[in-house]
Amino acid sequence: MLFIKNGYVLTMEGKVYEKASILIRDGKIQEIGEELVAPLDAVVIDAAGKIITPGLIDAHCHLGLWEDAIGFEGADGNEMTDPVTPHMRAIDAINPMDRTFEEARQGGITSVATGPGSGNVIGGQFAAIKTWGKRIDDMILQEPLAMKCAFGENPKRVYHDRKQSPSTRMGTAAILRDALYKAKEYSEKLEAAKEDPSKKPGFDMKMEALLPVIRKEIPLKAHAHRADDIFTAIRIAKELGVNITLEHCTEGHLIVEDLKKEGLYAIVGPSLSERSKYELKNLTFETAGILSKAGVKIAIMTDHPVIPLQYLPMCAALAVKAGMDETEALKAITIHAAEILGIDSRVGSIKEGKDADLVIWEGHPFELQSKAAYTIINGEVVHQQ
Repeated sequence: MLFIKNGYVLTMEGKVYEKASILIRDGKIQEIGEELVAPLDAVVIDAAGKIITPGLIDAHCHLGLWEDAIGFEGADGNEMTDPVTPHMRAIDAINPMDRTFEEARQGGITSVATGPGSGNVIGGQFAAIKTWGKRIDDMILQEPLAMKCAFGENPKRVYHDRKQSPSTRMGTAAILRDALYKAKEYSEKLEAAKEDPSKKPGFDMKMEALLPVIRKEIPLKAHAHRADDIFTAIRIAKELGVNITLEHCTEGHLIVEDLKKEGLYAIVGPSLSERSKYELKNLTFETAGILSKAGVKIAIMTDHPVIPLQYLPMCAALAVKAGMDETEALKAITIHAAEILGIDSRVGSIKEGKDADLVIWEGHPFELQSKAAYTIINGEVVHQQ
């Protein structure tokens, strides 16, 4: 049992406590209040003069799939031997022992969405995980979380060099459509087989992996930087009747009214990086704030290892510097990130019954010199300054 007292609590549930206590029992937040008394058997942390927030959430990264300070031996995020690999599962490649997990906890990041990269048209299955643990099976929040697909330069660059499709944006769209239509047909055959077993199709692992997408159980996590690629992603999602989240959305600020009408979520970033390719020519920290002010629900990402995960709060702070509302920026790495990922019943805010994932900060998390004095995951102190 853990009892945190005297903290300035930003719940991200619309309530701020000037000086409150939090009682944690069995890994869950049991009670929050200004007049709580510590049980005699509780471990007590005095958070006087400190700020308490929910654990931070990175809604798009590749934590554990590209290991730190190593090359090919630790690069397990892109199975670039086939443009369609929906049956790849992030949890089979994540190394929780990698040093970057510890750095994430030091930075106050307690949950992430991590998964394959954008080398393929369909890259595989993302997972939502906690950043504390030695065995990935014990760290999972939700798996599969989403199906990664990619538009724009990356898949065409990979396969153009091999003189195979896709070498154009048309090719990428066609391959994605083909896979989704086949999955839809596979799903229809499975349904028909319930009445007539003779109609059951032969087992196809790729199609099995795409069934949750076709059935709207998980979204496509669509890598799209440029405005035209964003519109192509939306077009295909509508055509096939599947759910989608817009990942990167680098030119989202140029088409903000269209995105508002579509009612989709955007996970913006990584903005703290160079314009390393043509589709990033309009990269700006203003994107997140412009979309947010227009009413588009957004999260902010690092795309780790593009930006090291521990700099997630800095990315949000730079969005504030570029015009984003401070509270909305904090939501973009807590409750809004959780809602977009569909894991908000457990994480993203300080609320009774939720997982006890908290950070006790020496200053505001957006202050450059602020440090996480304590990071708590599932009610356990996993980092102490």
